[in-house]
Formats: sequence, structure tokens, C-alpha cells
Amino acid sequence: MDEQLKNLLELAVKRNASDLHIVPGRFPSLRIDGELISIAENGIMVARETEKILFSILDQDQKERLAKAKDLDFSFGLNDDVRFRVNVYLQTNGWSGAFRLIQASIKTIEELNLPPVLHELTDRRQGFILIAGPAGMGKSTTLASLIDEINHKRSIHIITIEEPIEFLFSSDKAIVSQREIPKDSPNWHRALRAALREDPDLIMIGELRDAESIAIALTAAETGHLVLGTLHTNSAAQTIDRIIDVLPETVKSQARFQLASSLIGVVSQRLVPKIENGRIPAVEILFATSAVKNLIRENKIYQIDLVVETSFDQGMITLERSLVTLVEAGQISIEMALQYAPNPERLRSFMVSK
Repeated sequence: MDEQLKNLLELAVKRNASDLHIVPGRFPSLRIDGELISIAENGIMVARETEKILFSILDQDQKERLAKAKDLDFSFGLNDDVRFRVNVYLQTNGWSGAFRLIQASIKTIEELNLPPVLHELTDRRQGFILIAGPAGMGKSTTLASLIDEINHKRSIHIITIEEPIEFLFSSDKAIVSQREIPKDSPNWHRALRAALREDPDLIMIGELRDAESIAIALTAAETGHLVLGTLHTNSAAQTIDRIIDVLPETVKSQARFQLASSLIGVVSQRLVPKIENGRIPAVEILFATSAVKNLIRENKIYQIDLVVETSFDQGMITLERSLVTLVEAGQISIEMALQYAPNPERLRSFMVSK
């Protein structure tokens, strides 16, 4: 590994950054509490320098794949305790890289400041659980927390399918088989289809990417497996919409019934900067009650937000209410809550009613 890259990665760990960016024509930059901060002491990087740095951690197979695709996802260990998820990509100014720090230990629901009601999800043995939110909002961390809790309390077979593998699980009561695309299987679809023949109890899908992977996941959840996956969406209702909309028109009606029968819940989250250092999750939670299932079957997804808002006694919570709770606890500012609220007016109304 290039010495300059090693120093930058060690600095990212020391300063508790979530990401390191290396881009030609710019200073190296760290993302700390959601904001990019330039590391000026390293100087502005040039294209030949970024190429040398980034290619120093690639093996021959990765270099060949990168030459064809012009971008590459992989995971990388700085040492036994620190790992990064990496994307190397070609852009106008030359080869660039984004490094996401993966925490060495898998944190519990409590350690992540997530709602305790999420423990209920880990007791389920069949169905579909979705973790949603924009990129960089902690979806993979939440997903790993749920998987590891199940790993410690049930004697089952867990198969994870990821590109790349992020968190490394140590089998406890469960057997955990982790497969990385394309290292352990050539593509998502083959790995997902194969998983159904590998005696799984739980299948974790790092990201639901397209119609075929979603269709396989729905079938698996409907036929006796517990399936957990992530989606890049902004709300619980939008997550359900995306699941259906990405599928061909000819199967959408069937998919609505499959999803209605198999869905357990949707967790949609944002990492919000705290008043002090760090970020804390604001979480929308949807449980698939009979009312929610009926709305999915009847293609009335637009009414789901109202169900979430009026079902607090059943463990559901809107993102706005979650943000208000954080404001009242003195953890985030009202200004920051308004920035992250999907509906700022609704958030203001909650504050007034208090």
C-alpha cells in the first residue's frame, strides 16, 4: 500500500471520519459529521498521484475489472481492526476514490441509538424487512446490527450477499455464510438463486438493485425465509412504491399481493448532526399491520403515511416525530430537524402541539 494513502486512512480513523475522498485537482477530503473537510497539509493531488495511490491497493484481477468497467467496488483492510468499503472510479480529471470507514465492531440497537422496538424485528422467522434511506445514512450499520442480534440468539443458517462485504460476522448460535459479488459469485442474480438451494433461514441482501433481485427476494420471503435488504429511498411509503414500480407491468398485481403477505416492516433513517459532535439516527418505522397490508393490495400506497402517523401505539413513528423527540432530548437543534424533515410544516405543528 502507498504510504501516503496509509497516512490518509489512519487520519480518517483518528478523526472519526465516515469517508475519505481522493480526487485529482483537489485536496484529500474527510467527511466528518456529514461535512467535507479538506486536508490542506497534503497539498492538491494530481492525476498521476491519485492513480498511483489508488492502484497500490488493487490486485491484478481488480485492475483488469476496473479497466473494463471504469469503476470498482471492493472492501479493504487497513489492519486487523479497521476496514473500508472502497469505490475507485474514473472521472474527467482522472482516477478517484471514495473510502467508507466500516466500524470494527458491530454495534447493538442501543449503541446505535435506534428505537428499542426494532428488537421485535429480530424475533421474526419469515417475511421481508427493509432498511431504507439515502446513501450514507447508516443503512448497512443498522442492517448489520439486526443480523448480528439474530446471530447471537438463534441457531439458524444466515446467508449474506453483498458487493462488497462490509461488516464481518463471527458465527455464534447461527452459521453465517458471507458471499461477495463477484469474488464468491459472478453476479447478484446467481447468488440469490443459489441461496435458495443452500438451506438458508435468513438471507441478507446488501442492496436490492433491480427487478430480478426484488422478485427473487419476494419469492424467498413468501416461501418460508426471513429476508432483509436495503433500498435507497426517502421514506417507508416510497420504499414500498419502489419495490412495486421497478417490476414489469405484467407482474405488479401479483407482486403487491406477495409484498402484502410477506412484509414485516420498513425502517427509514437519516443520520442527523448533533448539537455536540457526532450524528444520531432519526428513524421512521412502519410495521405491516392488516391496514398497511390492505393498502398495499389495493394499490393505495399514498395512504400509508397517514397510517404511520396515527399508529404510534403500535410502535410506528414518522420521521418528523422522531426528529421532534431528538430536539426535545436536546440532542439536535430545531434548525437541523427542519432541514431533515420530509414535511417541515408537519414538524412545526408537532412542536406547537407540545
